[in-house]
Amino acid sequence: MSSFRNFLHSGHGPTLFASFLYFSFSCCIWVLNGAMAPFIGESFDLSPAQKGLMLSVPIIAGALMRFPLGILSQYIGRKNATLVEMGLIAVAMLFGFFMVKSFNDLLAMGVLLGIAGASFGVALSLGSGWFPPQHKGLAMGLVGAGNVGTAVSVLVAPPLAQWLGWQSVYGVAAGAILLPMIVMVVLAKEPPDVDSHASFREHIACLFEKDGWVFSLIYGVTFGGFIGLTTFLPSYYYDQFGVSKVQAGQLTMLAAFMGAAVRIVGGWISDRWGGVNTLTLVLVVVAVGLALVGISSASLTLTTLLLIVCFAALGAGNGALFQLVPLRWPTSTAVAGSMIGEIGALGGGLVPNAMGLSKQYLGSYVWGFVFFAVLSLVMLGVMRVMQIRWTRTWAEKGGRARGASSQPEATEFTGARKAARQ
Repeated sequence: MSSFRNFLHSGHGPTLFASFLYFSFSCCIWVLNGAMAPFIGESFDLSPAQKGLMLSVPIIAGALMRFPLGILSQYIGRKNATLVEMGLIAVAMLFGFFMVKSFNDLLAMGVLLGIAGASFGVALSLGSGWFPPQHKGLAMGLVGAGNVGTAVSVLVAPPLAQWLGWQSVYGVAAGAILLPMIVMVVLAKEPPDVDSHASFREHIACLFEKDGWVFSLIYGVTFGGFIGLTTFLPSYYYDQFGVSKVQAGQLTMLAAFMGAAVRIVGGWISDRWGGVNTLTLVLVVVAVGLALVGISSASLTLTTLLLIVCFAALGAGNGALFQLVPLRWPTSTAVAGSMIGEIGALGGGLVPNAMGLSKQYLGSYVWGFVFFAVLSLVMLGVMRVMQIRWTRTWAEKGGRARGASSQPEATEFTGARKAARQ
């Protein structure tokens, strides 16, 4: 407990909390269509392929919006960028409440839901920006645990949709987003770290480096798998096992909550054990777990247990990867994180599409799970090759922070943080 208090005192707790709440609400809204997919599919009589397309649009749109939001945050500040985004989310929810009347409208709504998905890079940078390098992994893990918003969405949205009608849930979300906006205005303070002082050229440099693309592809498995499966599972449970629409959301919540909670542990473990070591275990567990999910589709209990294990691994992997980001790009963490989040989250768009196409054209969801398991093994091989150079240049063995070289930076950072507080 004392070590956690020391961690909080090394940064700015209220900003950390405001960032977590902002990201939680954003994740909750981002996956609304997935949470309500059984209702929406029944309303529009959608085929499996159409469901896959509907579920992938918010994920892809959110991924593509992340980098522009990260750039905007460098010019108007990260706190102001979050307020602009949340205002746009409220407008998008009102569009959903009043204007969605057809499948094409539903796809347009998916694009607007992507606004909420753009929050990731800015949320993590704002929340961790007050903390020194040796604590950034845990800080990012705590903010990233806002992924729990996906679990809240699949738990709360189906009962609301059953009670009020699925389109009315958009209206409820429009009002709910006011809470994190107020908390952000009252509690958050712009961090004093150097992200906001780097040049545009420095910000985009990671776009032209191999490491940036490797990180993005790994993130496509960890976070892409997390968000893609969370969006898809309510439909999978409803179609595959014949449970009710509300029960489908409750079962999805068990896995999504585990993934969000373990993200914190992933960041904490990676600070000590190393992000590369953590990701190695994660990718093995994901590959084996998803392959087993595909062949255990006759058992609801076994499927749910396996998915909980897979989501725990995915959550730990998300925390582990973003423990490595500030080590690799210490002066441009915000936009590097946004770029990695943008490319990586596109992987989430593959999941519902692959599942829908597998079901419609091959008669089973199993090949969608197998496809993603193979992708996990491919990225494991790529990472193990790349980590040889990483541990010779910017990280210690296993992917830990370099203790000796981080001390001057930490001292300088602490001085800047104290000056900003004053």
